[in-house]
Amino acid sequence: MEIEDLLIKIAKILKKLDISYAVTGGMAVSVWGRPRYTADIDIIVLLEQKNISRLAKELLGIDKNVYVSKEAMEKALKTKGEFNFIHPQSRLKVDFWISKGKFNEEEIKRGVSQKIEGEKVIFVSPEDLILSKLLWYLQSESTRQLEDINSVLKISKVNIDFIKKEAKKQGALEIFEKLLKTK
Repeated sequence: MEIEDLLIKIAKILKKLDISYAVTGGMAVSVWGRPRYTADIDIIVLLEQKNISRLAKELLGIDKNVYVSKEAMEKALKTKGEFNFIHPQSRLKVDFWISKGKFNEEEIKRGVSQKIEGEKVIFVSPEDLILSKLLWYLQSESTRQLEDINSVLKISKVNIDFIKKEAKKQGALEIFEKLLKTK
């Protein structure tokens, strides 16, 4: 199974179960910036307790030998953390990130529908992708985050004023302004 095929299957399941979501991370960078290799799919979800059993059942139905833990889903919901879905045959992994509150909820609301192999998939906006990459950079100082931001800035049209306003709230405005100067 290719990563795009798995992404489409997951998007269809989330739509069927009426679970709001937005794809972020490397897959979103490939949509808004330069394509780059990624072995996983990162998805922010607005998951409620009532949807856990149904989501687990649907994910387990994707293929034989897949892995998802209902207990891990419940723990992630309780801690606002993440849980994983693993497709061993293809060695693909999906990280489901539980919404941590207003910022993630707004990211999902501002999500942008893109067609992948003819199917609609919701991605975070390029602005929100940049903002999340800034946050990850603040936590990890990984230059990969800055490379991804530069890629998005070069390829996608973004609302710079919005990013500056939000980056200031995050404490990342100085970093973002440095990136703008090198663009």
